[in-house]
Amino acid sequence: MAHRYKVREIAQQSGLSEATVDRVLNNRPGVRENTVAEVRQAIADLDKQRSQLRLNGRRYLIDVVMQTPQRFSDAFRAAVEAELPAFAPAMVRARFHLWESGETAQMVEALGRLRGSHGVVLKAQDEPEVAEAIDRLVGSGVPVVTYTTDVPGSSRCGYVGIDNHGAGMTAAYLVQQWLGEATSGVLITLSRTAFRGEGEREVGFRSALRGSGRPVIEVSDSDGIDATNEALVLAALEANPTVEAVYSVGGGNVATVSAFERLNRVCRVFVAHDLDADNRRLLREGRISAVLHNDLRADARLAVRSILQERGALPVESTKPVPIQIVTPYNMPLHF
Repeated sequence: MAHRYKVREIAQQSGLSEATVDRVLNNRPGVRENTVAEVRQAIADLDKQRSQLRLNGRRYLIDVVMQTPQRFSDAFRAAVEAELPAFAPAMVRARFHLWESGETAQMVEALGRLRGSHGVVLKAQDEPEVAEAIDRLVGSGVPVVTYTTDVPGSSRCGYVGIDNHGAGMTAAYLVQQWLGEATSGVLITLSRTAFRGEGEREVGFRSALRGSGRPVIEVSDSDGIDATNEALVLAALEANPTVEAVYSVGGGNVATVSAFERLNRVCRVFVAHDLDADNRRLLREGRISAVLHNDLRADARLAVRSILQERGALPVESTKPVPIQIVTPYNMPLHF
C-alpha cells in the first residue's frame, strides 16, 4: 500500500523493523494493537516534524482588517499578539487596520491598499463590493479568512467564529427563562444591518421567540458606539413602555444601560455579546445579566492557522464553529 512516508522512515521513527511496519501499513494479521499504535504515533510524529520543517525560518505577514467598536478591536488585537509566538519556528507578524464606523467603500479601499500580505483576517460587511475585493485578493494569491461575520458569496478560504444563528436562539432562551410569564417587550440592538453575523443572530433570536407574543423592538445603525447608541435607545424606550429586556447584538451596552437609568426604567434581563472590558464591568456590577462569549485567543489562533494552512505551511485540519460560553458574574474567566 502506498504511503506518504517510506517504510524505512517510519521504522526509524518507531524503532520497529521494516517488516513489522509493512505488516501494519498493509493491515496484515498477527500484529498486536500496541504495535499498531506505535506505528501510528511514529507517522503522527513525522507529520508534525514535516510541518515544523515547512515553518522553519519562514516569515509571514498577516493583515487584520476590521470595522468594529474599539473595545472589541482592542481585545482581539491583544489576542492575536498573544498567539503569534505559538507559531514558532515561523515568524508571524500582524498589521492592524481598524476603524469604528464607515461605509462599504472604506472597507473596499482598505482591502485594495494591502501590499506584501500573506493573508487577511477580515471583519467586514456582507456586500457585493466587499466580496469582489476579497476575490481580487484571493486571485492575487492572498488567502482571506472572515471573522465573526461571514461574506459567503466571496472566495474567502474559511470563516472563524461562533454559530451566530445558534447564539441568537441561546439569547432568546435566556430571555424567556428570566422573564417567565411576564409579557415584557424586548429591545434588540444591532451595530449595522450590513454585517451578516448580526443579521443571523437577530433571525435566530426572533425565530426562538416566535409565538411568545413578546414585541421585539429593533435599534440599529449605531456602529455599536455608545455616543450614537444612547439616543437611539432612549427614543425606542420612550416609544415602547413595555420593554424590560435587552438582547445586545452589536454592543454599545454602557449607553443602553444608561438610557434605562435616565428614564428610571427597570431592565429585568440583559444579554450581551463579547467579554470586553465594558461588559466585564457591567456584568460584575450586576447591570447586565449574561454575556455570550467565545475565546478570542482561540479565534486568533484558528484564523492565523487557517491562513498558514492555505499557504501550505501547515497540514489541513477541518474547522468547526467556535463553541459559545454563557458567562455570568460568577464564572468570568480571568483572561479573555
